[in-house]
Amino acid sequence: MNEVLRKTYLDRLLSGKDRPDTVKIITGMRRSGKTVLMKQYISLLRESGVPEDRIIHLNFESRTLAHVTDYMKLLEEIDRRYTGERTYVFLDEVQTVEHWERAVNSLQTDYDADVYITGSNAYLLSGDLSTYISGRYTELPMLPLSFSEFLELHPGDRNERFRQYIRSGSLPVIDPDADEMFEHDHLVGLFNTVMMKDVLRNCKGGDVGTLTDIARFLYSNIGSITSANNIAVTLKKDPEKVRNYLDALRKAFLVYKAERYDIRGKKLLDTLEKYYVSDTGMRNAVLGISSREDIGRQIENIVYLELLRRGYEVAVGKYGDKEVDFTARRGDEIQYFQVTMSMMAEDTYERETSPFRLIRDNYPKTVLSMDTFVTDLPDGLIHVNLLDWLLGGR
Repeated sequence: MNEVLRKTYLDRLLSGKDRPDTVKIITGMRRSGKTVLMKQYISLLRESGVPEDRIIHLNFESRTLAHVTDYMKLLEEIDRRYTGERTYVFLDEVQTVEHWERAVNSLQTDYDADVYITGSNAYLLSGDLSTYISGRYTELPMLPLSFSEFLELHPGDRNERFRQYIRSGSLPVIDPDADEMFEHDHLVGLFNTVMMKDVLRNCKGGDVGTLTDIARFLYSNIGSITSANNIAVTLKKDPEKVRNYLDALRKAFLVYKAERYDIRGKKLLDTLEKYYVSDTGMRNAVLGISSREDIGRQIENIVYLELLRRGYEVAVGKYGDKEVDFTARRGDEIQYFQVTMSMMAEDTYERETSPFRLIRDNYPKTVLSMDTFVTDLPDGLIHVNLLDWLLGGR
C-alpha cells in the first residue's frame, strides 16, 4: 500500500533521539498512522547506520506476541534480543500488556534503551504511568492525514480531492478512489472497533446504546456550542454518565473539545464548549449523510484539526456577544480565524468581519473561505482561500 512520509512527526521524533531519559509516547486514534510512523522512523535509524540487532520493534496487535500478557513476559522478550549496547525499543499498542509501565520503568533504569511507545487512547498516560515514569516522557499527539499529505498520497485535481477529503476522510487506510460503499462499511467498522476496544473498555459499567447516542449527537453537532448538561437534557441521560462518556470519547481521540476563550477578558470560560471530530469521513459514514450536507461545519472542523497539527492551542473566541471561530496560540504568537464557505454575500461579510473589528490588538485576523477570488480586506484583515491555506499558503 502506498504511504506518505509523515515529516512533521518524524522531525519531532528525531529531535528526541538518543534521549533515553525521556520516553517518547505517540498517541492518536486507531488507524491514524502510528505504526507506519514508527516503521518510517525505524527506517531512518537504519539509514543512519544503527545496526539491526539494536532495534527492537514489538507490535502487540500481532498474534506472534499473544503470549506477552504482563510486564515480566515483556522484559523477557526484550532480554532475548538485548545486546547490552544502546538499543532503540519500539512498543506498539503496548496498553494490551498488563502493568506495561513497570517494564518501561525498568528499561529506563536497567538498560541502555531509547524507548518509543504508541497507544490508541489517552488512558495510556494516566494511572500507574504517573507513578513509574512521571516527568520522564513526552507525548506526540498524532492526527490523521492533513490535506497536504492526502494530496501527496492521492495526487490529482485539488478541488476534487478536497471533496473526497471531506467525504472519505483523512485516515491513511481509506482509499478515496475505491468503491464508495466498501469504504463506507470500512469506516463504520472502524468506528465500532474504536468504541469497543478504546472507549467501552475504559468505561466502568458502560453501555453501548448510551455511548453511541452521545457519539452520534456530537457527530451531528460539530462546531455547535454545547455542554455535558445540555447533552444530558437532550438525550434524557444522567449528566454524570454523559461527562464520563465524553471524557472516554476524547481519550480515544474520536472527538476533541475546544473551550471558549474570552478575548476581551483574556481568560478561558468554564461553561459551554464546542466539539470537533477526528475524521469527517467516519462521521459522515456513521451518520449516513452526504459530505455535501452541512459542509460549512465540516470545513470548520478541518481548519480546527489543521491548527492542532501546526502546534497551536485552539479555543473558540468570544468578544462580547460576538464569536470568533478560532483563537490560536503558539508560544507568544496569537492568530484569529473565521471560517466560511463564501464571503460574497453582504450579510456573510458583515457577520465574519464584525468580530475582528472589535478586537483592538495587532495579531493577525484571517478569514478562510472557499472563494477562488480573494483580496485583502479593510482594517488590516486577511482573506485567504481555504485550500491555499491548507497547502501552506499565507
